[in-house]
Amino acid sequence: MTDYHRPATLGEAAALAAGGGDVAYLAGGHTLIPAMKSRLRAPDALVDLAHVSGLSGISREGDRVWVGAMTRHAEVAAEAPIRALARLAGGIGDPQVRERGTLGGSVANNDPAADYPAAVLALDAVIETDRGTYAADDFFLGMFATALEEAEIITRFGFRVPQAAAYAKFAHPASRYALVGVFVARFAEGTRVAVTGAGAGVFRWSEAEAAIDAGAALPELASDDLNSDIHAGAEYRAHLAGVMLRRALGDMA
Repeated sequence: MTDYHRPATLGEAAALAAGGGDVAYLAGGHTLIPAMKSRLRAPDALVDLAHVSGLSGISREGDRVWVGAMTRHAEVAAEAPIRALARLAGGIGDPQVRERGTLGGSVANNDPAADYPAAVLALDAVIETDRGTYAADDFFLGMFATALEEAEIITRFGFRVPQAAAYAKFAHPASRYALVGVFVARFAEGTRVAVTGAGAGVFRWSEAEAAIDAGAALPELASDDLNSDIHAGAEYRAHLAGVMLRRALGDMA
């Protein structure tokens, strides 16, 4: 039997998680609930973050757009002032998924084919939690792995406002997850390019960044460490990365 808790504050949520046993945070539930139904997860307790105050909403402060971790995909799609981020959110799943899924849940899970990690990395975001702050470049550690400590709660994300940005993905026709997605963001000091869906986790494509900034020919992505599965081989994903990069560059705004 799994106990269910609905705290109203971060302090209550953290205290419940510190109580011992296998405790899982529930955000949108699109990863956790299917895992529980298939018996891949059987936590002792669920801590539902939906009613914790202060975890939702979108605002701009200086050169950053701040988005609460419990903000739904549909809200980001409708309200995010960074056009590329809004369009990314609008392409996640279907309307039902967008009405329930959350930014924080997606990033904390760090599925290698998820869309949001590419935006977090390309837009040089900071990730604030109930214990501290992480830079995007230090946050993603590989497949389903992040720098978050046990029971740490993401509270909000601060995305840098770019001069121009765009996201292009080749989506799986059923799940809408990215077989390959490329997010490009231009800042005064240079371009950031993040790739999702292709490897074990989101990563920056440094060769593409250098080529764009130098006005040189765009490179091909090496296929050595890319995913190869029933959906696409590594070489095909490498090819798709180049196609998505060009599409994103053509849509920069």
